[in-house]
Parts: sequence; C-alpha cells; structure tokens
Amino acid sequence: MMPAARESLLDAAYTALARRPWSAVRMVDVAAAAGVSRQTLYNEFGSKDGLARALVRREADGYLAGVERALAGPGEPQERLTAVVEWTSAAARENALIRAMLTGCWSERLPAPPLAAVPSASSVPAQRRADGPLPTPRDFVRIVRDRAVTVLTGPTAGLADTAELTRPCELVVRLALSCVAAPPAADGGMAEMVRAVVPRAV
Repeated sequence: MMPAARESLLDAAYTALARRPWSAVRMVDVAAAAGVSRQTLYNEFGSKDGLARALVRREADGYLAGVERALAGPGEPQERLTAVVEWTSAAARENALIRAMLTGCWSERLPAPPLAAVPSASSVPAQRRADGPLPTPRDFVRIVRDRAVTVLTGPTAGLADTAELTRPCELVVRLALSCVAAPPAADGGMAEMVRAVVPRAV
C-alpha cells in the first residue's frame, strides 16, 4: 500500500474519532471514508488495536516534528524554547491524542493502546514501528530535552556546554507540560516563565 493511502486511512480514523468515542468508531466506516475496502484496512493495520497504535504513533511523530520546527526557528535559545512551550500548549489544546500522550490522562473517548511494544506479525514497516513502544510522558520529557540541548548547543559543543543546558531545557519541557494541564491566563505568560527558567546568557 502506498504511504499516502495509509495516511488517508489515519486521517479518516482521526476524523471519526473527533465525531464519536473510539469504541463507536467502526473499521468499515474508516475504510469507506478513505475510499478503500475493509480488507485493505485490515491488511495495513491488522486490527482496530493496530489502527489505534498507528494513529497514536503518527500524532506523537507530528508533535515531535513541531518541536523540531520550533527549535529550528530564528532567535536566541530563550525565544526558541518559548516557541517549544507555545507549540506544546497549542498542539495539546487542539489535539486530544497529543494531550493524552503528554499527560498520561486518557479519557474514555480515546483509544488507549498499551504503551509497551506488542507482538507484530505485520509485513508493513510503518505498522511494525507502530507496534513498538509508544512514548510515555517521561519519554517525551527526555526526547524533547535532549533534542533541545543538541540543537541549542550546536555540533561543536563540549560536554560542559551540554551539561549547562540540560537542566534548563528539562525545566522548560516540564513547564510546557504544566501549561498543557493549566494554561497561563495572561498573554505572554509563557515567555515570562521561560525567561525565569533560562538565563539570557544560555
């Protein structure tokens, strides 16, 4: 199956989830919405649980791609870390799956696949990856922190530079997760909080 067709099926599943609880989402409806047969859907994902894992994996990847874009933007490290916090807050506000992954709070409306790897008999590489471990909130803290440190210190950084940035970057990621749970009321509040955590010299 072409990757574009797989994306169409995942888009259809995401749209269906926006309209009804995951327990009420039917594979036949997802297949019809994507314009493929139900058998094609099963061939690609194996089961409804496989579809859930693939959907969660895709949303996790999309969130982390947004983190990369925020870190690659212009400005001082403070400004780029503020962009990470703002992206995290916005992504979680707009996407219930991202909010659940970042907080570990899965509502009854959502699929809640086990985060541990599951046995995979799939011949589809993307599905084998989805059947692997899914990120926990702790994993997201580590992944985003380490990526921020790598991008902000640059390729020529020494161990001392890396160590100096690791703690502020972790605090910023944890700050981002707190903004998901309890968004700041004031405009510009996130930037102020990042400035309190990350000195301008960093």
